[in-house]
Amino acid sequence: MRYAAFGDAERLERVLGDPGDPDSVFSYRACAEYDDADAFPDAICAELDGFDLASRYVPTAFGGGLADYQDCVQTMRMVSRRDVTVAVAHGKTYLGAVSAWVGGSQEQAERVGALVRSGTPISWALTERAHGSDLLAGGVTATRTEAGYRLDGEKWLINNATRGGALCVLARTDDNGGPRGFSVLIVEKDKLDPASHTPVPKQRTHGIRGADISGIAFDGAVVGHDDLIGREGTGLESVLKGLQLTRTLCCALSLGASDHALGIATRFAGRRGLYGRGLVELPAARHALATAYADHLLVEAVSVVGSRAIQALTGEMSVMSAAVKYLVPTRTEATIAALRKLVGARSLLRDVHEDGAFGKNERDHRIVSLFDGNTLVCLNGLVNLFSILTRTAEQGVAFDAEGVALAASVTEPMEPVDHKKLSLLPRKGSSVLLALPSAVAEVEAMAVLDADLAPLAAAARSLLGALDGVYAAMRDLPPAPVAVPPASFAVARRLAACLGGAAVLHLWLRSHAAALAEPGPSTPLWRGGVWPTLALDRLLAMAGAPTPAPAAHYETAFAVLTEQVATGRLTSLFDLELAEAR
Repeated sequence: MRYAAFGDAERLERVLGDPGDPDSVFSYRACAEYDDADAFPDAICAELDGFDLASRYVPTAFGGGLADYQDCVQTMRMVSRRDVTVAVAHGKTYLGAVSAWVGGSQEQAERVGALVRSGTPISWALTERAHGSDLLAGGVTATRTEAGYRLDGEKWLINNATRGGALCVLARTDDNGGPRGFSVLIVEKDKLDPASHTPVPKQRTHGIRGADISGIAFDGAVVGHDDLIGREGTGLESVLKGLQLTRTLCCALSLGASDHALGIATRFAGRRGLYGRGLVELPAARHALATAYADHLLVEAVSVVGSRAIQALTGEMSVMSAAVKYLVPTRTEATIAALRKLVGARSLLRDVHEDGAFGKNERDHRIVSLFDGNTLVCLNGLVNLFSILTRTAEQGVAFDAEGVALAASVTEPMEPVDHKKLSLLPRKGSSVLLALPSAVAEVEAMAVLDADLAPLAAAARSLLGALDGVYAAMRDLPPAPVAVPPASFAVARRLAACLGGAAVLHLWLRSHAAALAEPGPSTPLWRGGVWPTLALDRLLAMAGAPTPAPAAHYETAFAVLTEQVATGRLTSLFDLELAEAR
């Protein structure tokens, strides 16, 4: 099955060429050499600029080419599958600009869009050395003056802070702070007095070594009144809404890293001899690859539904983005760690196997679960929504059935997102979760007519039971807005697994007919509910309701994985020929 969201991704693949060719600009070897030197990948980013990738960061409403967020995810996945460092270094501009898309006026958004399209890297200056993720403790001040605002203080660990030409800065505009005490301001460096700002040196990092992780110190830097995004005091709100988008787009980084790791490990297993046989012939090795692939497919499914939900279920992204940002990077970390054990010592050697790409990929990906809200921050976000989710489930609140269907139907076109519909709270709960009982009933009815679907129906029933258990656990927990107990985080993990499982089920139900109508290498995954059964196997273990999938399903997944890697196709539910195939 082909997926229309791969349109730009396919074109980018043709432009970039085979990453295994050491003479290509964006080759695995070039990425390893940049990494060795802790050097910024200038030439590779210039290649992406030549493709006009930055215009895909700007929504069409503001003069750019971003119409569908699912397209952005899949295109950046193609960058990340070659090198996470490059994806982080180039894609950071979207994060830097998102406050304008969410909280700015039309004029401000168009102004920032023009900067992005011109190739100006933009940073999102949120964190500070002393406060980390605690944005309400921020000490950088923006003091109102006749000319505009005077910025003072230091922002630290900011991607592209030194190399970038502009920043969106979260600053304290009320001495008392609080939720309405912060604002976001657009800062164009070339408009500042050079003496009013100083770069804070790049920090050396264990992963994404070439990225510009640095900072900036302001000392009386003056910006205009028209550089204030939205109204004074709305900065935290616009940042939190922007994070709903950026956390979801982080899926692209994890998907690409998982694609890369699976490719390396599968090729290694196919070539490596052990105990008189090929490694790939050993049952334990086959199971390790198939299990990793099952995790990869669940991550892809959650990413597809999550990215489409930006447009289909915009007002519910507070819960969707938190679950996605927790689930996708952590499952990918586990996948890569499991594959490291299969690849063995060669995963840690720089010059022996594929330019040391496995170890670099694992090091680079570790950052994904940390930025834009680390794992605990995202789980805490889910904890804060427990009361809304339980209330809407108990009251039988009417959910957005059309939105769920649109988020899960990959062949259906979507309207561009209205960023003003983003909300800090999902006032009617999570439609993806509320629609689960009807989805389970639908699968059970299908299984009556098709015995091959019996394992999927059993897993679906287990998922519904697990969700009921999560609702009960959430009701039993006392509200804890500040000192959140460990038990609440444990329930939030189970909740994220259930939401991921619901996304998996909805995606298969709404898209399997189209997949089977267009036969291709990935078709065996869709037939008989193979891939959703495997994904639910992995997720239900997280949710505390293990329901093992048939061994034959894992053998099917292994066969599809090895064929995709051998023929130069993306490791995916969908059919996409990579540059390697040509």
